[in-house]
Amino acid sequence: MNRDRFEGVWRQFSGEVREQWGTLTDDPFAVAAGTRDRLAGRIQEQSGIAKQEAHRQFEDFMNRNRNGWDLSGR
Repeated sequence: MNRDRFEGVWRQFSGEVREQWGTLTDDPFAVAAGTRDRLAGRIQEQSGIAKQEAHRQFEDFMNRNRNGWDLSGR
């Protein structure tokens, strides 16, 4: 396993922890941040790319699909 894949696995784990902490503290922003970290880690693990590239790909995806998502909770 190369370093980028390991970092992806670690990022997924830390995202899950962050997500659970948000659930326990009833903090929707922490849950969302944890989910985001977990998804970015999954991208990084699956493709074996650097953290910055995984983040860029995630941001591109979110920007392309932002119109269909109502993140305000309304």
